[in-house]
Amino acid sequence: MVLRYTKDHEWVNAEGDVATIGITAYAADQLGDVVYVELPEVGQKVAKGDATATVESVKAASDVYAPVSGEVVEVNSELGDTPQRVNEAPESAGWFMKLRLSKPAELDALMDDETYRDFTDSL
Repeated sequence: MVLRYTKDHEWVNAEGDVATIGITAYAADQLGDVVYVELPEVGQKVAKGDATATVESVKAASDVYAPVSGEVVEVNSELGDTPQRVNEAPESAGWFMKLRLSKPAELDALMDDETYRDFTDSL
C-alpha cells in the first residue's frame, strides 16, 4: 500500500496497479457539508491534473483533480445517495474512484503523510 497526497488535498492509496482516490479530511472540513458528488464514468481515461469529479457543499463547488494518470475502473456510487460520507469518512468510505494506473511512477512526486501534515499546518 502506498498512501500519498497532493497540494490540492486529494489522497491516493495505491495497491498494486490500482489506486483509490478521494479528498482529505482537511479538504472535507474546508468544504463544509457535502450535498452532491459528481463522479467520472467507469472506463474514462484521465491524465494527472485532469478534473475528474465535482464536490458541491453548502459553502462551494470544487473540482477533484486526478493526482495520477489511469483509467477509471470503479466509482463509489454510494456517494450519489449519501454524499455526506465524504464528510463522515473522507479518507475511507468517502472515496471517489479507483484508477488502474498507467504511470505508477507519478506516485513518487506526491507527498507522504508527514509532508502533507506539515503542508496543511503551514496553511
